[in-house]
Amino acid sequence: MAQTFRMAVAVLGNAASVALYSAPMVTFRRVIKKKSTEEFSCIPYIIGLLNCLLFTWYGLPVVSCKWENFPLVTVNGVGIALELAYVLIYFWYASAKGKVQVAMTAIPVLLVFCITAIVSAFSFHDHRHRKLLVGSIGLVVSVAMYGSPLVVMKKVIKTKSVEFLPLPLSLCSFVAGVLWMTYGLLIRDIFVAGPSVVGLPLAILQLVLHCKYWKRKVMEEPIKGDVEKGNLEKEGLQVEMGDTEKKDMEKNVTKS
Repeated sequence: MAQTFRMAVAVLGNAASVALYSAPMVTFRRVIKKKSTEEFSCIPYIIGLLNCLLFTWYGLPVVSCKWENFPLVTVNGVGIALELAYVLIYFWYASAKGKVQVAMTAIPVLLVFCITAIVSAFSFHDHRHRKLLVGSIGLVVSVAMYGSPLVVMKKVIKTKSVEFLPLPLSLCSFVAGVLWMTYGLLIRDIFVAGPSVVGLPLAILQLVLHCKYWKRKVMEEPIKGDVEKGNLEKEGLQVEMGDTEKKDMEKNVTKS
């Protein structure tokens, strides 16, 4: 019964995490449509990619004992594909300065994963120490991943707009955090449950910001009809003023 419950939580956690990784599709549809990354940041997606790489490695039999953490492999394998796609799309549509920022962030991230994988595979000869190394680094990266929206949340508070803090991402982050914390506690793995200790409060804060600022936008664009109406009113006012001046001149001529 307990094993069935753990499996059910793992399956739900997988579904929530896949939804979490899929949520930015709305953002990148907008990026592709506008051919611009606007004010969106690439950092959450690059850190998310590192997080998926580390926890996929953590779940493989090289680090874990056989397939005890198979649910981590499935969900983070999907996450790798999606996060990599987001980073590549961002790089393609970013400005020259943005491309440099992506490269300077992504290269060290990939180096961290490669070094971690090599050291864990060849420097340690038992699963316990391999899990301790990879899990510790993964825990730090997960905390950074959950904390990366803080930059965007600062902008939200400053501009009083959630335009660049997608609601689906915040909702999925909250649900996934609840489920993975539950699963981590059930299997008594601090490296699985730990990230949610930080992720949950931050996800709740994001939802609070959405509730408070959901009606506001960073910059209201003028409606074309309103602009044309304003121009017509201005022209009408000028015509009216011209007619008045003409009538005054005729009165002066009559008096003289």
